[in-house]
Amino acid sequence: MEDTAQIKQCDTKNDLHTLIPLEEFKALMGVDDRDDKAARFCLVTATLTIEEYCKRKFLQKQYFETFSLKEKLLVILKEYPVSEIVAVYQIDNDSLIEPQFYRPMIGNDYNEEMPFELLLSSSLKPHRISAIKVNYFGGYSIGSVPANLSAACLELASWNFNRYKGKRIGMSGNIRGAGVQGEHFEMSIPENVKALIEPYRRKTI
Repeated sequence: MEDTAQIKQCDTKNDLHTLIPLEEFKALMGVDDRDDKAARFCLVTATLTIEEYCKRKFLQKQYFETFSLKEKLLVILKEYPVSEIVAVYQIDNDSLIEPQFYRPMIGNDYNEEMPFELLLSSSLKPHRISAIKVNYFGGYSIGSVPANLSAACLELASWNFNRYKGKRIGMSGNIRGAGVQGEHFEMSIPENVKALIEPYRRKTI
């Protein structure tokens, strides 16, 4: 059985998929409501670009992830940090596995910026459980996004916003060579943004 995951958006006051609030971006950029659509687009695009580069989701959501146990009793949840394990279910009969039969791996704490390992009790082995479903909250809640991620989102969103306002989509500036001046295509993420988000790229263990 392949491991699978479903997600459910948490209830938040932020209606955008963004690492910084819209109003905060507008205030820092001096943007008024006339540029609201452009600001929203740039924030969401910046957040999605950062998530794609880091190969993970950052904003807190509720996940339902299925794991095939086979011979192992240790599972690694896909998204992190993990703030709460809501429930663990046995797939075979959809019954609840009580919390005393699972725990975080030693040294693996909630809200840690590392993949979260969940260890099941060896007392489950005689029950021949073939697969489990884990219901958990993964990602950063609003207000707990690390400063570097917020700064990276601001940098990337403002970079794109200024390009769009200057009608320079896809171009980053002028170059001179052999007496010829012209446009050149830009990188997808500026180096200063990459430096901010590099520590948050998905870790494999």
